[in-house]
Amino acid sequence: MELVRNMTMQMVAANGIENFSVNSLAKACGISVATLYIYYKDKDDLIAQVAIEEGTQLTNAILKDFDPDQSFETGLWQQWQSRAQYLMANPLSSSFLEKIHMSSYSEKVGGAISNMFHNTMHRFVEGAVKRGELVPLQVEAWWSVAFAPLYNLLRFHYQGRSISKKPFALTDELLRQTFEVVVKALKP
Repeated sequence: MELVRNMTMQMVAANGIENFSVNSLAKACGISVATLYIYYKDKDDLIAQVAIEEGTQLTNAILKDFDPDQSFETGLWQQWQSRAQYLMANPLSSSFLEKIHMSSYSEKVGGAISNMFHNTMHRFVEGAVKRGELVPLQVEAWWSVAFAPLYNLLRFHYQGRSISKKPFALTDELLRQTFEVVVKALKP
């Protein structure tokens, strides 16, 4: 079923969810549609299961060895490094999860994997605010400032070019420089 999972991610990432079909998937995998229905109820179940598995792997990578009680700067840097490392090593997963996140599957998939992640991150942010290490912000604002720069750098890296169309590859130095600016923006 590894082939089915990888081909599902590849097809969704390349063509979007709306253009994904179980028939096309079966053909691409060289198996019958009936075989897919042994493992999945329907197209929605297939996409959701693959997305939950991928989201769980990403969450596990992000939270591996993460201590929500550590200092804000240390913890956020660990988050940046974990996310960058995992997503750069798994560009197909990243592209697939981005399509899922922007779709109606987002809530279903997010609900299945989010409790541990949200509880850990909430504890981290609340602790940083209480210690005076982080400006109190609405969660959406905090998230946007803390992670949007990272995800934009990763997007440029995947594309292999910058916004000015010049060749681009994300380096550790640029990752750290950008992180330092983000930390300054979030500290009181």
